[in-house]
Amino acid sequence: MQKNLVIVESPAKAKTIEKFLGKDFKVLSSYGHIRDLKKKEFSIDIEKNFKPKYEIPAEKQELVNKLKEEASKAETVWLASDEDREGEAISWHLYEVLKLKPENTKRIVFHEITKTAILKAIEQPRDIDINLVNAQQARRILDRIVGFELSPVLWKKVKPALSAGRVQSVAVRLIVEREREINEFVSEAAYRVIASFILPDGTTILKAELNRRLKDKEEVEAFLESCKDASFTIDDISKKPVRKTPAPPFTTSTLQQEAARKLGYSVSQTMMIAQRLYESGLITYMRTDSVNLSDLALGTAKEAILDTYGEKYYKFRQYHTKSKGAQEAHEAIRPTNVSRTPESIKDSLSKDQYRLYKLIWERFVASQMSPAVYDTLSVKLSAGDYTFRASGSRLRFSGFLEAYSKGEEEDEKVIPKLTQGDILQAEQLLPEQHFTQPPARYTDASLIKTLEEIGVGRPSTYAPTLTTIQARHYVTKEAKNLFPTELGEMVDEIMKTYFPDIVDIDFTANMEKRLDDVEMGKEEWKQIIRDFYPDFKKSVE
Repeated sequence: MQKNLVIVESPAKAKTIEKFLGKDFKVLSSYGHIRDLKKKEFSIDIEKNFKPKYEIPAEKQELVNKLKEEASKAETVWLASDEDREGEAISWHLYEVLKLKPENTKRIVFHEITKTAILKAIEQPRDIDINLVNAQQARRILDRIVGFELSPVLWKKVKPALSAGRVQSVAVRLIVEREREINEFVSEAAYRVIASFILPDGTTILKAELNRRLKDKEEVEAFLESCKDASFTIDDISKKPVRKTPAPPFTTSTLQQEAARKLGYSVSQTMMIAQRLYESGLITYMRTDSVNLSDLALGTAKEAILDTYGEKYYKFRQYHTKSKGAQEAHEAIRPTNVSRTPESIKDSLSKDQYRLYKLIWERFVASQMSPAVYDTLSVKLSAGDYTFRASGSRLRFSGFLEAYSKGEEEDEKVIPKLTQGDILQAEQLLPEQHFTQPPARYTDASLIKTLEEIGVGRPSTYAPTLTTIQARHYVTKEAKNLFPTELGEMVDEIMKTYFPDIVDIDFTANMEKRLDDVEMGKEEWKQIIRDFYPDFKKSVE
């Protein structure tokens, strides 16, 4: 009889874990879920209190038989899927399908695939957390009810093969409404005036901007006329240091936003690369909304900063998560071993993996570094009712910029030496016409940021939501901007007219909050569906 069978959800994870456990452990992969709601049927028994009907897909049957056989030969079965709702549900389905016994089954979780974390998890096994499983079941069943009962309405009203979903309907609504705002936007013109002043030495030029906008040509001409012979006095010179602090380490959504901004990666591309890095044991779990860091991580970051940059660059910071329902026990996304610098492992990574790992490594290290300090100088010049302002800054101490954002600092603009009370002549006054701009279209990154701010969706749903709304042709992407299609606008109109709750932001955010309450054991999962279903059914009919 073999002693231990460990079941994880991906072959890459299995390979990494096998290296740490030694010959008494056999590690196999379930390749994700081994059982799900039936594909072609509704699969929820409304009469029996929303009881789900699960099936093992045909393509998984052989794998399930193999896992059953191996489990029957093992003294202990360790269920080691990810530590979120989806991972917990995978473990629960394995427990049920393989007919495992409580006395020889153990559930283990870890947020990084390192030897220390795996061995520690084995020392501290727990039972399957049924609250987590129920939160996943509730989300799955809600989404099935909405998708299955709403889709036929769209087939009749719009065209066949359409479908709708809770989070994706809100995402489409945001994109449609933004497009409407852009179309209805009326641009207004205004003039800004830049002046070049000659300093008392007769050669140095100081550029400053008028502190208000002028409405039209007449106002500009009147202004230029009144300034012809005016002398401008330096009223005020203020000099102060400005500190810029580093951003916290990454969560799922901030990683997706920053990888889009800096590396040009799509959300699904970022998650795919992060998954590889996690499964190879290089970073912590990539689906998290926590900015928390473990004591071990904080300690190793300190050592690395003292060794590489020196004492004055180090500053201890413990971050706390503000987002609703975040899991404080989880950690931010960080390197599992900070001494593995991006350069030291570059050869073992693909180009994309290296770039994303470097971003994660630098952001984590920077989060424990001193602020950058700028010397800023602002100058106020006036003549009668008119005031011009000039400002400049110079980097005095680079701090965390040594590790993160190198080459991205604001351009230094050094202001020449000036004395209060100096009187200057304007050598040139240059009016420039500007037009007010409509709001920007959403990109993947800004849409995720908005969904997170309004409390819709969770780390595991952002990427699939974006993929789905594009696959369904409700939204297209051009030059990183998201545009609603005609189809997307029609579907959104029907949803707003007949199913206002489904596209209502507060309703959807409250539903997410209740799912979080199920996860924490504060609410019974079937109650959420009992509250939702009757009104929804009425709308469908």
